Amino acid sequence: MKKLLLLCTVMLLSATVFSQTARVQVIHNSPDALASEVDVYVNADLTLDDFAFRTATPFVDLPAGTEIELSVAPSNSTDVGDAVLTVPVTLTQDETYIVVADGIVSPTGYNPAPPISLQVYPMGRETATNGSNTDVLVHHGSTDAATVDVFETGVGAGLIVDDISYSEFQGYLELPTADYVLQVQDETGTTGVAAYQAPLSTLGLDGAAITVLASGFLDPSQNSDGPAFGLWVALASGGDLVPLPSATLGVNDTENVSINIYPNPVENELTISGVTLDEYTIDIVDVQGRVVISNISEVSQNKISTSNLTSGVYFLNIRSGNQSSKTIRFIKK
Repeated sequence: MKKLLLLCTVMLLSATVFSQTARVQVIHNSPDALASEVDVYVNADLTLDDFAFRTATPFVDLPAGTEIELSVAPSNSTDVGDAVLTVPVTLTQDETYIVVADGIVSPTGYNPAPPISLQVYPMGRETATNGSNTDVLVHHGSTDAATVDVFETGVGAGLIVDDISYSEFQGYLELPTADYVLQVQDETGTTGVAAYQAPLSTLGLDGAAITVLASGFLDPSQNSDGPAFGLWVALASGGDLVPLPSATLGVNDTENVSINIYPNPVENELTISGVTLDEYTIDIVDVQGRVVISNISEVSQNKISTSNLTSGVYFLNIRSGNQSSKTIRFIKK
């Protein structure tokens, strides 16, 4: 309560001085033991006192249209002069931002040890654009995890996050509110890293906008026995991040089969080679994770019409039963 009252007081004082404001949520995702709690300053004002790892603020108003400084300091700081990181930012009026603190403060004990930094995502959301969806912003904040892909295998949506690296955001996935299973794999899509349940429906997240963060260490033994890797959810209301439960790490049924598609980019007709499709069902998914063509069960001579798709990037998801078997990216001209 102390932290929330302090935050609200500073924001109210800021609002009286600046007529232009932007909405901002701050998420603490630095797993360094020295940063387990930090103080956050806006300019010289202490805004968050003893801000804990894996917690988030609610969305609050900050001054826009003028440069401000966001600073992170140790939890025992006496003023902004104790800051270990200061980032000048100029926010846009009426824009919504999500700010994530990632990285390492300690000089030793962590491998790799990218320095603590603030990742700023504009165009944030406090609610979903559709009341029956859950809008999901994905952030890679695990310092020792390589570039990964994320496949959804519970409802067969296939590849939903492609080649995301440390410190990056993947733009919002506008997902129908349901219970999903996420398989995190290396960037080749063939080696499993971890798997998680994403029970958006069970959690009652209809109409919500959330941020899912990769957090912690894949190898704690190389990182001062710090917190283990996991996927964690920041709600728009703030508070403690919510861990996603683990799931069984799956293996693609056809990962050893050479499947090709051509032409790519495609105009009107996509040909699939390397597998007989009689035993599989095919979906086409857009970059926001929405199934735009579903249950293509009859494919003439391994050819699929793409003439009704708008120009852009899509994923061809080949499924056996309800399980994702292979996902291939293609471009529609």
